[in-house]
Amino acid sequence: QVQLVESGGGSVQTGGSLRVSCTASGSVAAVNGMGWYRQAPGKVREWVAEITTDGITHYENSVKGRFIISRDNGRRTVNLQMNNLIPEDTAVYLCTANIWDIKGSYWSDYWGQGIQVTVSA
Repeated sequence: QVQLVESGGGSVQTGGSLRVSCTASGSVAAVNGMGWYRQAPGKVREWVAEITTDGITHYENSVKGRFIISRDNGRRTVNLQMNNLIPEDTAVYLCTANIWDIKGSYWSDYWGQGIQVTVSA
């Protein structure tokens, strides 16, 4: 059974920084792309950032220059460092990863449970 477990997050004031992390565990044979989405109350889920196995990154325009996504392939972990936060960043942040389950025969996308990030004015 594959699991993605998030940690970090929390609450800060405008201009502050937070970090969220996500680690894949369980019957993980290999991890392909990893990324982060977020969803605020009453809004659709929004893509935030992604990173390939080789470290190639892409960002949604509103976070570009403020957020940094990184990964540790040995730990099967993806991180999102969030700087210069604004209230619009408030949301539940969810990590996702494309994973080959040792018990399976194909790649599948998995999701973490979500972790709260709150930015007050």
